[in-house]
Amino acid sequence: MPRNVEIKARVGDIEALRRRAAELSDTPVQVLHQTDTFYIVPHGRLKLRVRGPDACELIQYARPDATGAKASEYHLVRSDDPRGFERVLSASLDMRGVVIKTRFLYLVGQTRIHVDDVKDLGAFMELEVMLGEGQTVEEGTRVAEDLMAVLGMREEDLVSGAYIDLLEEETPRCS
Repeated sequence: MPRNVEIKARVGDIEALRRRAAELSDTPVQVLHQTDTFYIVPHGRLKLRVRGPDACELIQYARPDATGAKASEYHLVRSDDPRGFERVLSASLDMRGVVIKTRFLYLVGQTRIHVDDVKDLGAFMELEVMLGEGQTVEEGTRVAEDLMAVLGMREEDLVSGAYIDLLEEETPRCS
């Protein structure tokens, strides 16, 4: 099962962070428009990520809801049939919510830097250190924390959970 180490933080100045990430990146930035539909499941999280009319990914993952670096294990299936996946999932599971974002993706060694502009939430950065065969979570944590410092992110910027959790916290509940 693929594993990574992740860190998520709020961003005050998205343009400054994008410039710093571009300076470090091994490749040009990729701009991705993503709609993530989360479903209610008994274990971990399940989301359908639609990347366009003919591109989607079904992603199941589990990771602790904690600030700072955390290990994540995931399964991913790609398809060219988002509508088909949406029909099957909505017929089978209750929807939890939808996250819409523009993601600026930078690659630095084994790390994916995501600078995200999330609808109704604002700007965030995610670091995903893709762990290699035999690489420990502790090694991935060091890579993530070192890169976090280089990018100027502080401890107080860190957030736990997923964007869907943050959206649920922001949404007023009816009584």
